[in-house]
Amino acid sequence: MSERRFSHGAPSMSDLALGFYEGMAEEYHLLFANWPQVVERQGAMLDALLRRCEAPPPRRVLDCACGIGTQALGLAGRGYTVHATDLSPAAVARAEREARAMNVHLTTGVADMRTLDAQVEGTFPVVLALDNAVTHLLTDEDLDAAARAMASKLASGGLVALSVRDADALVQSQPRFTSERLLDAPEGRRILFQIWDWAADGRTYTVHQFILRPEGKGWHTTEHTGVYRALQRVDLERALTRAGLMDTRWHTPEETGFHQPILTARRA
Repeated sequence: MSERRFSHGAPSMSDLALGFYEGMAEEYHLLFANWPQVVERQGAMLDALLRRCEAPPPRRVLDCACGIGTQALGLAGRGYTVHATDLSPAAVARAEREARAMNVHLTTGVADMRTLDAQVEGTFPVVLALDNAVTHLLTDEDLDAAARAMASKLASGGLVALSVRDADALVQSQPRFTSERLLDAPEGRRILFQIWDWAADGRTYTVHQFILRPEGKGWHTTEHTGVYRALQRVDLERALTRAGLMDTRWHTPEETGFHQPILTARRA
């Protein structure tokens, strides 16, 4: 099923970002009431968006921030040929297991989105990095490196699609706490909430994701910490433009049904 590609000398993101996704790999599905349904639904949403952007299946897709496979699995199930990579070996291994369980085909690799040109072979009509992944790139230098690396993996006329939280609004309100959610699901009851700690300059924020599950007469708590950049739309657009991409366009959640705004751009 898989063809892993490891590059032992390649740079990685911060130890904190890697630790966040390594720790979340076995619990990520618990953030959803029914993760397999989310996989199916997001696959349908992205398929519709890519068709509107003239990239229907059986197009080849590089999902360079695949996590445990939420989007990669959904697209593979809809006829796309997907190569799924991520910084986290644990997340990639989980995506492989889920592909087997769902009876869909993926190839996989462990790769840093800043060095895709060195770690991933070939080019693709579509490159994806969804679920706010690019906001772990905390500096302009890292953002530009990732944009150039993604552009290098696009075939002529190819499309890149990135999704981010709407930081333009977030920096104004600087939320500190996300309302708790109580989920009753086949995997058991759990309570989810986040605490956000903002940097003094408002440029970054640290998210503490808490997952509480019943254990005996009490509750078992896990906490995962990740650091994000409050990445403004204009800064992301400019990074893609500096990488040589064109025709940048934002697609709103109201338009796509996806939970975050999606930015697309093309290679000439």
